[in-house]
Amino acid sequence: MPAVTYETALMFWRIITQIFFREIRPRGAFNIPRDGPVIFVGAPHHNQFLDPLLLSLEVFRETHRRVAFLTAAKSMKRKAVGFFARQMDSIPVARAADEAKSGTGLVALSPNDPCLVIGEGTRFKSEFTPKMQITLSKSVNSVTAEVVEVVSDTELRIKKEFGGETGKGTARIREKLAEAKAKGKNGLAFKTLPFIDQQEMYHGVYKRLKEGGCIGIFPEGGSHDRTDLLPLKAGVSIMALGAMASDPTVKVKIVPVGLSYFHAHRFRSRAVVEFGVAQDVPAELVEMFKEGGARKREAVAKFLDLIYDGLKTVTIRAPDYDTLMLIQAVRRLYKTPGQHLTLGQVVDLNRRFLEGYTHFKDEPRVQKLRSDVLKYNRLLRDLGLRDHQVPRAKKASWKTLGLLLYRLTLLLFWTILALPGTILNGPMFIIASIISKKKAKEALAASVVKVAGRDVLATWKILISLGVAPVLYTLYAILATVFAVKAHVSWWLQLCTPFLVICALPFMNYAALKFGEAGMDVFKSLRPLVVALIPGQQRDLDKLKAKRLRLSNEVADVINEFGPKLWDDFDQFRILVPASAPPSTDTGVWRRKSSVGQVDAQGNLLIHPMTWLDERLFGWSRTATRGTSAWGGNTPSHELSRPGTPGLDESDEEDHGDYDHVIGYLPAYEAASRIKPRSRQGSYADLKRLRMMTTAQTTSSNGSSGIQVSDSQTLHMRHRQRRESLSDLVPVERIASVDKQETFPNATAGLNEEIVDTIALETFYHSYV
Repeated sequence: MPAVTYETALMFWRIITQIFFREIRPRGAFNIPRDGPVIFVGAPHHNQFLDPLLLSLEVFRETHRRVAFLTAAKSMKRKAVGFFARQMDSIPVARAADEAKSGTGLVALSPNDPCLVIGEGTRFKSEFTPKMQITLSKSVNSVTAEVVEVVSDTELRIKKEFGGETGKGTARIREKLAEAKAKGKNGLAFKTLPFIDQQEMYHGVYKRLKEGGCIGIFPEGGSHDRTDLLPLKAGVSIMALGAMASDPTVKVKIVPVGLSYFHAHRFRSRAVVEFGVAQDVPAELVEMFKEGGARKREAVAKFLDLIYDGLKTVTIRAPDYDTLMLIQAVRRLYKTPGQHLTLGQVVDLNRRFLEGYTHFKDEPRVQKLRSDVLKYNRLLRDLGLRDHQVPRAKKASWKTLGLLLYRLTLLLFWTILALPGTILNGPMFIIASIISKKKAKEALAASVVKVAGRDVLATWKILISLGVAPVLYTLYAILATVFAVKAHVSWWLQLCTPFLVICALPFMNYAALKFGEAGMDVFKSLRPLVVALIPGQQRDLDKLKAKRLRLSNEVADVINEFGPKLWDDFDQFRILVPASAPPSTDTGVWRRKSSVGQVDAQGNLLIHPMTWLDERLFGWSRTATRGTSAWGGNTPSHELSRPGTPGLDESDEEDHGDYDHVIGYLPAYEAASRIKPRSRQGSYADLKRLRMMTTAQTTSSNGSSGIQVSDSQTLHMRHRQRRESLSDLVPVERIASVDKQETFPNATAGLNEEIVDTIALETFYHSYV
């Protein structure tokens, strides 16, 4: 595939994904090898065709390397999907499950031999040959086994008993057979799966790896919407070991990639693509693979376990949906008001909480906390509130009413602006929604691993929109031209009308998208204001706030108790507060760049209009370092003023920048001796004390500076001892401190001159030598 074709396809898909997703955040991109053969192993496979797109886009953006993904041959045969897959240089893979056919008759297991299948009304000799597979009905989880011998039309022998050697699969089958016999049936339905020789596919992969290329694969074998990983297929292990066994000069690296979505199937959702540490293929496993037979299978299994361990470091694996919802609720309770976690920290905290909960879920204190959190969630649902809206809900006042009226006016304003584009795109949205839901039902009916079929929704929404949009825009251009002709406008305007409409519609629709987004943010913030103004609701709000405060303290206390029992370095690497820039103490609005280089909600009127206006109309001033919040009544805030609007900027899906790898310059170090410690008598003082119990040291030595930091400032620093290097390969050391009042050019001028002189001396030395 020519490079220009691949890059053009990537450019097209980058535009599409940026429209569909509100934010795509990469993490750990420095782990991507810049050269050599690489296999990117992605999981979980929650978004069908969008998963490989996001992975390919992030790899190309970081390294300009092309990733060839293994794609089901069945998908490649579809017109739209196949066309785009070929542009992305995909490698087709035939799957036996895609060629499954219903078998004739019913089957049962021999009472004496679990590997002997007995048929009734079957035609095994005409439907099966050795190496083919037989799969049973969904009632027994569609268990599959390989056929080794066809004895007769009513008897065949399988290689291993269904469900593995543990016997659980066999026991379940016998149980279902007994139930079927009670209903008058003498067996279970079955399907035949053909034997597929994958040698050609493997040779293509080996060739790509020998050329130093990149392969992408989702080893679960297919997309799904479960909260945990599916069992991994051995193909990825065979690819890596086989490539190195066939050519000793090939050094394959495995990069685990975790994809975390915030509502994967929804339009304008968010995604995190996390790259783990690249893994080398152990030489001893390659030697075992070369021996063949049982040793080869052992090598494949061992390396698959290593790959699975790598995926565990970048994925969130909950045993069920309820547990995942519980973990997310606890994570929100762990975050105190005013904290803003990055998308990366949200994913990391979810992963840590899941690991801790899985380990200590049987502890009485953890079980009680689980019960209390679930009750709190039910109260939230009853009041129609979200967790981040609870802490700042105050007693209703004239400011509450004024804020509600103002936001209703603002909602009307954004609705009017978004209405034309919404109406014009309405048919496309409706068609995409109807057809994608239909496709989800079809995928669910044909699968044994999907829960609701949501993994295909986003893909079909995009594909259908791509097909409907050109037709719809052409129709609008024709209608506009007809209108222009009937209105007897000039002939040149009649000629230009269709082109003007086609060119203007994308810009109008994008504007409608942004206006609608802003309007939805306003709409979501109305509920707590309405609740606060309803007579009698104040008591429920007060109870809810008290319950949240108690739960937050309990969560922090449980973490302090059980965290050190699970991780030896718990205190060193715990996430206390986000690793983001501190609140601004300068005049003006503190603005921060988003991942796409745009100013985010802190200062962009289009993205979040309420922040800018609320700050000026309801209690914040442009030059104030301390302010009064409309949600805080008339009580001055004890926290440094920061641009923000309760109910808007503290969303369930944090959208701030990922500063995990910023080198630790924090103004708190130098300002500690000058800034008066903040009041700690607020409603969250207990929670803050609990979080500082395990990091009680209030002084921190930074090199030889001996700077002291007050305990109030420790909340602005992440207590993590980082390696003294920009990466594992580049050592650094602190050589000087900079006066905060000194401008950046003045502070670095001497350093730059020193670097230039050093380079000149080295150049002279090498030329002389």
